[in-house]
Amino acid sequence: MEFVSCKWVVLAFLLFSRAHSVLAVDGLNGDTKVRGVNLGGWLVLEGWIKPSLFDGIPNGDMLDGTQVQLRSVSLNKYVSAQDGGGQSVTVDRDGPSSWETFRLWRLSESDFHFRTLKGQFLSCDGVGASVTATSELPSSTETFHIERNDSNRVHIKLSSGTYLQVSSGNELTADYAGVPGWDDNAATFELIIVANTLHGDYQLANGYGPEKAKEVLDKHRSTYITQEDFQFLYQHGINTVRIPVGWWIAEDPNPPAPYVGGSLASLDDAFSWAQASNIKCIIDLHAAPGSQNGMEHSSSRDGSTDWPTSSAYISQSLDVIDFLASRYGNHHALLGIELLNEPSASGVSLDILVSYYSKGYQIVRKHSPTAYVIICQRIGDADPLELYHANIGLSNVVVDLHYYNLFDNFFANMNVSENIQFIHKSRQTQVESLNAANGPLVFIGEWVNEWNVTNASQMNYQEFGRAQLDVYNAASFGWAYWTLKNDRNHWDLEWNIKNNYLQLGKCKSNIIRTTTKFYGSSGDKSLPTRGYGYLGAGCSLRKQIRSYFQLFALACGYFYLQQIL
Repeated sequence: MEFVSCKWVVLAFLLFSRAHSVLAVDGLNGDTKVRGVNLGGWLVLEGWIKPSLFDGIPNGDMLDGTQVQLRSVSLNKYVSAQDGGGQSVTVDRDGPSSWETFRLWRLSESDFHFRTLKGQFLSCDGVGASVTATSELPSSTETFHIERNDSNRVHIKLSSGTYLQVSSGNELTADYAGVPGWDDNAATFELIIVANTLHGDYQLANGYGPEKAKEVLDKHRSTYITQEDFQFLYQHGINTVRIPVGWWIAEDPNPPAPYVGGSLASLDDAFSWAQASNIKCIIDLHAAPGSQNGMEHSSSRDGSTDWPTSSAYISQSLDVIDFLASRYGNHHALLGIELLNEPSASGVSLDILVSYYSKGYQIVRKHSPTAYVIICQRIGDADPLELYHANIGLSNVVVDLHYYNLFDNFFANMNVSENIQFIHKSRQTQVESLNAANGPLVFIGEWVNEWNVTNASQMNYQEFGRAQLDVYNAASFGWAYWTLKNDRNHWDLEWNIKNNYLQLGKCKSNIIRTTTKFYGSSGDKSLPTRGYGYLGAGCSLRKQIRSYFQLFALACGYFYLQQIL
């Protein structure tokens, strides 16, 4: 009897060891989970991260995607695309709205296309013709030259040199005689800039032009992130970098205009630096062709979300994944590949996304049997649980969630305690629920120690950061801060660490690595491989002991059931 009991205890302990080991993310060189940071603003630009990159662009307030309105100074009426596009153009509106708002496509600092709400372009067939909004694709007849004075008054002319004017019938026609002055004449308009919020790779490269853009980006890529940064990260317990890349990296060193080559060499450098510093890399397809969310960080030209509307764009994205997986699939520093960042719930249907994710998973597996395949939740009105029902792949699949107490009116008036309470209740509940779901691991791939609280103290920030780390440390795959460097201090992980606004702690452990398998689809009857408590930053001894006892009890219970069944 004693021998049998001893045998079961030994077996239970061995099973416990096995169960505990699979809680660890495979390949982290001694750590149990990802403690990461995003290298945002480096190989994919976001102007708000480092605004000075855009400072030298001529007419820098008229970049691609800038929203403008035109008011006739002689009639005090606005230029309008009837029904938002697809019909005639009139100059008869007393006040502007969406029909009177146009998105710029920049050809040079003075030449532009004007895109309407519905996507058509303003067009004029030549001298004496009226301007319409019926063209689906821009060419020379959709190109207008802008002359602008210091008071934001403009003249608009064709390539022939003929100026547009307001006709007596409130049309926009190409028949002004001579060269207009800046008085209140029929060929003079007030240019009103409604929004100039897109500052991504497209805007920078197209704004500067190829030669200057290459000069600016070469300097930025070579100095913004360096080998010393990886050493700093390792010294402070960061074991992973998530590296956003754009689709044009697959065509480096000669990507299509206006993009500038060089990002692939920088990514190669990052892998070398990571390996030297014992850090892992996640490659994140942050910007897909056509844009998956209409934002600057997906390199949208004008705010449109065209990726899901084009099978060619989706196929091209899969080719990019194939390129990245084939190049880095066997690299020692690769941890995973994220197939797409932040697809828009309003623009990207779940069916299209699941199909893409499933194909992307198979492509990664073709080149690596163990690399984690990371799938990002849709941003907007979407439940991340939808991806747990999608059956994307059998092993090492991760769902990426982005948590910000920002960007929504819900957080606008929260005080310190309310923000912290939201983390401990709402965020923690969701993380625990997804941890317990049968399927992918949970990754908080973006979060930040910033909020809408004004005049918060250093202690307030420390408390908010500690609350987030307490909760996000429980995510079964781990977390990554947004971002390593940023002109806004609280978004800058390096600044937070050096100024003690965010206290990361450090946790290393020697754990046997295994590959996680999802027992729901394969028929595997081994113990669940995920969904249990993480030992946490700071490595609280009490938490470790509690976790060990929980797992030991689970193992004993399993053997007991095996014995009686």
